[in-house]
Amino acid sequence: MKKSGKLGALLVLSSMMLVSAACGGNNEGGSSSSPSQEASKSPSASAPASVSPSESASESASASPSAAGKKISLGFAQVGAESGWRTANTESIKSSAAEAGFDLKFSDAQQKQENQIKAIRSYIQQKVDVIAFSPVVESGWDTVLKEAKDAGIPVILTDRAVDSKDDSLYVTFIGSDFVEEGRRAGDWLVEQYKDASEDVNIVELQGTTGSAPANDRKAGFAEKIAANPHLKIIASQTGDFTRAKGKEVMQSFLKAHKKIDVLYAHNDDMALGAIQAIEAAGLKPGVDIKIISVDAVKDGMTAASEGKINFIVECNPLLGPQLMQAVNDVVAGKEIPKRIVTEEGTFTSEQAKEALPNRKY
Repeated sequence: MKKSGKLGALLVLSSMMLVSAACGGNNEGGSSSSPSQEASKSPSASAPASVSPSESASESASASPSAAGKKISLGFAQVGAESGWRTANTESIKSSAAEAGFDLKFSDAQQKQENQIKAIRSYIQQKVDVIAFSPVVESGWDTVLKEAKDAGIPVILTDRAVDSKDDSLYVTFIGSDFVEEGRRAGDWLVEQYKDASEDVNIVELQGTTGSAPANDRKAGFAEKIAANPHLKIIASQTGDFTRAKGKEVMQSFLKAHKKIDVLYAHNDDMALGAIQAIEAAGLKPGVDIKIISVDAVKDGMTAASEGKINFIVECNPLLGPQLMQAVNDVVAGKEIPKRIVTEEGTFTSEQAKEALPNRKY
């Protein structure tokens, strides 16, 4: 009996030590709690269905790279450096990423889709947190975007859209409404020639063939000028969004057509190149040939203030802050709008003269 009593006492003592050790482990941040202890906690702590959306977002944020003290990595595949607008856009993205403390991996595709696809695949291999890019053309992205989706890397489109039918391949598109830009250009022209009794000959300098801004600015403009049968586009050709190409194509327009009343350029750089060709031909831009452009970068606004461009539709290149906010929200697990449209205006020559001193780009 004495032996069995001692044995019982030893067993009780061992059990007490085990319970003490378990409680001590639980005091170390709760990471070693047993299943029975977790079950004894309040229902709200253990039942996922009871967690509110705000609590869920908070938990996602706390698990994000930034909350964990790790820099958010962003892979950005830029179109190129074809214009003053693009240069301002690149600078905005780089400076905003630095200000946000992101690890930015940047590539310049030199206006080639294959280079952008190669860059995106490189970002997938590097396992960046988010991929963003401005697609050089609208089509041909589904395969690489599917690869990013399969790798669990969210994709953000900036400035330009893709024509994919599967919008789950990207989380949002941040940028201008290019169709509306074309409409604004068309509206101004319709108003200028509302009393025209003769045909008004228009030449058009399109952006890069197949790109969203080229397709949409053309469509929006055509939609509006259709209201006046006297407004006729007699020639339309790509100037590839560059100043040099704009000059070259405008030279060919001037040789091929004796009467040109209006030039509609899809961006300022092409318009500026065309102005050189117009002046070389002994004509006065803005007077002999009215000029409509899109972008409103500083060089374009300067030309407008001098009366060489009659009307400019703004396309804001400073998308960096909006992009970094979207990246932060996506990494934190927050839902963001599928389409984020930038706010933009229009400028006549007089309005450009007033706005130019305070222009940031």
